[in-house]
Amino acid sequence: MREFDFIVVGGGSTGGVVAARLAENPNVSVALLEEGPRDWYPWVHIPGMLYKTATGGLLRHLDYNRSDESSSAATTTVQGQVLGGGSSVNGMVHVRGVPQDYDHWEAQGAVGWSFQNVLPFFLRAEGNDTYRSAVHQGNGPLKVSNPRVLHPLSRAWVQACQEAGMPFNPDFNSGEQLGCGFYQTATHNGRRSSVARAYIHPAVKQHGLTVLTNCRVEKVIFGGKKAAGVAVTRDGRQEVLRARHEIVLSAGAFNSPRLLMLSGIGPADHLRQAGVEVVSDAPGVGENLQDHMDVYLIYKLGATRSYDRYKSLPMKLAAGTEYALFRNGPAASNIIEGGAFWWARKDDTRPTIQYCFLPGTGVESGVTPLHGADGCTLNVCLTQPDSRGSLRLNVHNPSGKSVITPNFLSHEQDMLRMIEGMRVGLEIMAQPSISQHISSLHQPSKPFANDAEIVSYVRRYAQGALHPVGTCRMGTDDKAVVDPQLRVYGVEGLRVADASVMPTLPSGNTNAACIMIGERAAHLLKISNKCSEAAISH
Repeated sequence: MREFDFIVVGGGSTGGVVAARLAENPNVSVALLEEGPRDWYPWVHIPGMLYKTATGGLLRHLDYNRSDESSSAATTTVQGQVLGGGSSVNGMVHVRGVPQDYDHWEAQGAVGWSFQNVLPFFLRAEGNDTYRSAVHQGNGPLKVSNPRVLHPLSRAWVQACQEAGMPFNPDFNSGEQLGCGFYQTATHNGRRSSVARAYIHPAVKQHGLTVLTNCRVEKVIFGGKKAAGVAVTRDGRQEVLRARHEIVLSAGAFNSPRLLMLSGIGPADHLRQAGVEVVSDAPGVGENLQDHMDVYLIYKLGATRSYDRYKSLPMKLAAGTEYALFRNGPAASNIIEGGAFWWARKDDTRPTIQYCFLPGTGVESGVTPLHGADGCTLNVCLTQPDSRGSLRLNVHNPSGKSVITPNFLSHEQDMLRMIEGMRVGLEIMAQPSISQHISSLHQPSKPFANDAEIVSYVRRYAQGALHPVGTCRMGTDDKAVVDPQLRVYGVEGLRVADASVMPTLPSGNTNAACIMIGERAAHLLKISNKCSEAAISH
C-alpha cells in the first residue's frame, strides 16, 4: 500500500497548482491523481487547435436533468478530462473578474477572501508579458500574453463596440472591467500555458511530484472522522492510497461534491436513500450550483474571410507550416480575440454581460459550424446569474453519472438580463465597422421581431458556459461545506480546493480564479501543516 504526505485528487487548474506548490518542500511527498490521460497530445499546446480541444476526445460528457419547460433546453455539458483539466482544453481567455466579486465572497462568509486578500495569489501565479503594476507582475509560472495574432475582423468588431458607445479598455484585469478590447490569454510564445505546462511538469522534474494519470478515485476512506486515504481504480486494478497528513479534493464543481457524497459526506437522507453510509450530515453538498450562461449569434460573411477558411486541408497545411516555422499565424491565435463587458441593467453594480467575438464558427462544443461559407460568432454571456441548481447522486446507481439540475433561467431576472444582452449584441453587430463584412444572419435565421422571439431563442439555444461553481460552498453558515481555510466541516484531514468552493461566480472566465484558489490553498496547507513557506512576493 502506497503512502504519501498529501494526496491531491484532480489534476486540473486548481489541483495541479496545489500539488506543485506542496511538492516544493523536499521533505514532503505529494501524489496528484488525474482521471484523464497525460497532456502529450500535440494539439493541446497549439492555441488555434481550440476547435479540437473544445469539442474532442479529451472531454467528459455529462447529462443535465431539465427541471421544467421554462428552463433552458440545454441537455449536456462537458468537463476537461486530461492532465491540466480545463486549462488544457479551454479558450485560454485570462480574466479575473472584478474586485467586487471577491469582496462579495467575504460578505457571504468567506472570511479572508476579499480582493485585497486574494490579489497576492493572483500575482504569485501571473507571468504577464506586458503589464507591471500593483495588480500585475511578470515572474509567475502561468504565462499571460497579449494577442500574438489579431484577425482583422476582431479589430473591426472592437471598433464596432466603440461605435455603439462602449469605451475601449486595454486591460480587463486592471480592476475596471467595463468596456471593449482584446483579451489577454494564458499563452506564451504561441503555445498554450496550461497548469500542466506551467506547474505540474516542472514540479515533476524539479521536486519529484508523483503524478498518476488514468487514475479514477472512487471515494475517500475514513478512519472514524479522519480522512485516511482514497480508493482508486487504475489500469483496471483497485488500490488504496494512504495520506499521512491531508487529502485535497480538486475534482471540479461536478465531481468534488459527488466524491464527498460517495464518501459519506452530504445530505444524510439522500445518502441513506442511495445506500451510502453517512460519515457527516452536510446538507449543502451539491447545492448552490451556478454557471455562466451563454447564447451564440452566428453571421455569414460576404467577401471577407474568417478563420473558417482554414478548415480545408490545403489551408490547414499552410497554417501548420507557418506555425511550425514561426510560431505565428492563425494556429497561434486562441480564436476568441475580442471581448467586452457591459451592464444588462442600469442599476447593476458591476458588468453582468460578457461578449466574446470569434472570427469563425463551430469552434466550441454545442455550436454548429457554417458549411460552404465563412462566418463569425458573437457569444453573449450572463456573468452574474441569480438561478441556482443542484447535483445529486443517482440513488439507483450512486457510482454512475450524477443527476445535475442546472435550473438555467429559473430566476426571472436572468432572462431579463439576457434580453438586454442580446439587444446590445445585435446593436454592436449592426455598426458600420463590422456590418460591412456581413452578408446575412445565419443563427437566428432572421432578425427578432420582438422580445418574445428573443426569449424563445434564448430558451432554445442557451447553454452553460462550462464554468460551474458553488457546489461545495465556502462559508460559515449551516449550509456551507468548507470553512474559509477550505477544510470540510464535520471531518478532519480533508479539504476541497476548486471552483466548487466559490460562493458565487466571478465576472468572467473562471480559470484564473481557480488557479488563484490553488495558490491560496497550498499556502493554507503549508501553514497548517507547518511546512516551510517563504513570504509571498509580488
